[in-house]
Amino acid sequence: MTTPRMLTKAVAVVKGWFLLLALSLVTGCATIVGSVTGGLAENLSAAILNSDDPPMVRDGAPSYLILIDSLLAGNPDSATLLSQSAELHSAYAGAFVAEPERAQKLHAKAKSQMLRATCLTLKDACQLDTRSFDEFSSWLDSQGAKSVPTLYNLGSIWAGWIQANSADFVAIAQLGRVKALIQRVAELDPEYANGGAFLYMGVFETLLPPAMGGRPELGRQHFERALDISGGRNLMVKVMLADQYGRLMFERELHDRLLNEVMAADAQAPGLTLMNTVAKERAQQLLESADDYF
Repeated sequence: MTTPRMLTKAVAVVKGWFLLLALSLVTGCATIVGSVTGGLAENLSAAILNSDDPPMVRDGAPSYLILIDSLLAGNPDSATLLSQSAELHSAYAGAFVAEPERAQKLHAKAKSQMLRATCLTLKDACQLDTRSFDEFSSWLDSQGAKSVPTLYNLGSIWAGWIQANSADFVAIAQLGRVKALIQRVAELDPEYANGGAFLYMGVFETLLPPAMGGRPELGRQHFERALDISGGRNLMVKVMLADQYGRLMFERELHDRLLNEVMAADAQAPGLTLMNTVAKERAQQLLESADDYF
């Protein structure tokens, strides 16, 4: 049985991995202007994803936060704008904001916007955070493949909000809904977002050791599935596998091998360069701290 103390420990463990996962939502800042500027959105998206300069992306993101706020002021019930604003706010807060109170504020805004966007986009999808879990599960089971982008964004953004409020048991208790959302995405479209759902599920299963209810071997399978789906190009997966599984299970050989593979790999990959660049930085940090950990 999962206890409040176990959940608190679980969320405390994930403080590092949200920074990397948040980068998967950075493309929100590129797509928000698609209906207005046509091809600019596609070009901007490519520029962000293929950047090897995370500080530049960090410094440029606030401009788009202001831009999307101005667009929403004129169209507050646009599900598209709400969703893309939520993606950008969540990604920026999770990847680049160090101040806890500011991060909480941005994540709260993102979660509220994404819940509203989901309500406007999918049938019978309002108040997903307050209805009973049984009702929530029944609704989720009714969703089909067309709902995947919305379900994935909602799960990712909701997860970011939980991380930002890891000291609040009310927030931690909602982790079950996030896990259910991501599991449904994996069932409906396993390859969506380069297998991102399996990356999340790998982390979920390696939050705790087996004695506390964790299922690290299943988590390893999820990580390996995500790696296969990306064709090995998503270096973040190897970093997560080393950090979440290798360290949890004290498998030093696996840990070091994966991280050294990341360090030796080329970060340049279509649509993954930014994420890979940050993953390589994290891999270096983990290698440098390995002697102290093991």
